[in-house]
Amino acid sequence: MSKVKVTAFSISLDGYGAGPDQSLETPLGKGGEQLHEWFIPTKMFQRMMNKEEGTEGTDNDFAEKSFENIGAWIMGRNMFGPIRGPWPNDEWKGWWGDTPPYHVPVFVLTNHAREPINMKGGTTFHFVTDGIESALEKAKKAANGKDIRIGGGVSTIRQFLQAGYIDEMHLAFSPVFLGAGEHLFAGIDLPKLGFTDVQTTYSENAAHVILKKGK
Repeated sequence: MSKVKVTAFSISLDGYGAGPDQSLETPLGKGGEQLHEWFIPTKMFQRMMNKEEGTEGTDNDFAEKSFENIGAWIMGRNMFGPIRGPWPNDEWKGWWGDTPPYHVPVFVLTNHAREPINMKGGTTFHFVTDGIESALEKAKKAANGKDIRIGGGVSTIRQFLQAGYIDEMHLAFSPVFLGAGEHLFAGIDLPKLGFTDVQTTYSENAAHVILKKGK
């Protein structure tokens, strides 16, 4: 059965998924790059960067698993790119160049319409202007029975959490404090949303926590 999942989402020990003062130069906010130090060295990430080297082990296992059985992605506009407001032109096609690592349809939440972008490797970016329910409906059709991955950022995940649409989350807690920024769980009652099953695996660089809704 298709699941709506958050996977390999990095978070600080004090609950922030991005630092303060996000900008083109610091898209993850001040200190936000520290959240991903468990992921960047992995063989999975290095392969995404078209490199052969990379670490194996627990972190890489979780990185690899995060892409398994994914039939569609949903992401916020900030995760697609740094541009705000109306699209000035069609030049920006995402952070990842001509061959993004998604390889499936990706539905980008935005207030500004744009024609779909077909990329190499099977990725097509669709721009959804009528809310998360519409994006989820479109993603389910595109996924054709596979899972839907909610890719972030924090605001997007919070919207899907608060609406009760997320079935499972894999959070990678990095051993850093940010102190400010975008907090993932502020005002969110996870037990009330049905998350009761917790599994934790530790690596040298992160605590990998799986949260699932109880049966």
